[in-house]
Amino acid sequence: MVAQTYLAYDYPLLSAFWTILWFFVLVMWFVLLFRVVFDIFRDDSMGGWAKTGWLFFVLVLPFLGVFVYVVARGRGMGRRETAQARARQEAFDSYVRETAGAPSGTDQLARLSEMRSHGDITDEEFRRAKEMVLSSHGSSWSTATPAAPPAASGASAASATAPGPEAAADRPSHIHHASRR
Repeated sequence: MVAQTYLAYDYPLLSAFWTILWFFVLVMWFVLLFRVVFDIFRDDSMGGWAKTGWLFFVLVLPFLGVFVYVVARGRGMGRRETAQARARQEAFDSYVRETAGAPSGTDQLARLSEMRSHGDITDEEFRRAKEMVLSSHGSSWSTATPAAPPAASGASAASATAPGPEAAADRPSHIHHASRR
């Protein structure tokens, strides 16, 4: 008697599994290929001819080229990718800090007014801090980024957000009208 052998394609479920497995391997292969190509261009330690040679090797003999590249330069791939990710994160953090910026003179005056109304600072401290804020901004005090107001008796300057009536009376007219929106 002859024993009959069954292959994966003899069973529909195994056929679907086998197809999905090969599709996954193909996708992973392309991901690896593109990562290697991007790494070749990202590597600043290689010269132009070395990059050209690796690229030619990877594109002409893709399987062998990618495997040789990963074995020869794989450890550096991770380091370069990590360094690039850190650089992107630092650039993003710098952008966020730059965009958020320091509070404007109006915000500082509003905080000072709120602190005075809560009794955290005296009228004399309020007057001196207000003079510092206004003098540090000159004629364009509403658009420049000011220095932080002086710390007063353990109160947090960042806790107040709404301007009081005292701060509104001391603002220039173009700022006073803009705050009535």
